Amino acid sequence: MRKLLLVGVLLAFAAAAAIVASAILDLELESVALLGAAMGAVIALIPDRTLFVRVAGFGAGFVIAWIGYVVRAMWLPDTSSGRAVAAAIVVFACVAVTAGTLERIPLWAPLLGAGAFAGAYEFTYNVAPPELADTSLSTATTMLFNVGVGLLAGVLAGPGSATATPSSGRHGRRADAETTTFDEMLEHTK
Repeated sequence: MRKLLLVGVLLAFAAAAAIVASAILDLELESVALLGAAMGAVIALIPDRTLFVRVAGFGAGFVIAWIGYVVRAMWLPDTSSGRAVAAAIVVFACVAVTAGTLERIPLWAPLLGAGAFAGAYEFTYNVAPPELADTSLSTATTMLFNVGVGLLAGVLAGPGSATATPSSGRHGRRADAETTTFDEMLEHTK
């Protein structure tokens, strides 16, 4: 219970500090401060695979969603069917990341990254689709800063989150309860 309270307090202060720093430095981080901090904390706190793998999966999904908006702006009509096709492409690409890594990257991680970018960017995109290059870069950097804040808070307070244990392997077997080091993770990928 103490660890839960510690995570909550650290995350609350981290999100508040990001908003205050944003106001002071005119960084415009406020719109995604809570979303980003929450996503970062989720990555840190879910005890599935190593932190490196979880962050890599999140990053892959984040980039996939970003590319999805480029595809949507360049080749798809601005209709509900165009948005549906773009969403399907993004989800299939996230599944491809998991399949391509033989499930070393869990499916939830790229889906979380894709959802984080889409949640932060959809409104901005709808206001001005032709400004994709500028607005998507601004949204991505703002979101990633806030994700980093939440990730740091989660790692600092989380119950062993920095070296979490892998859950089930490719064949549904439960992995042992020992923590996995970075070197062991690399050894498993060979």
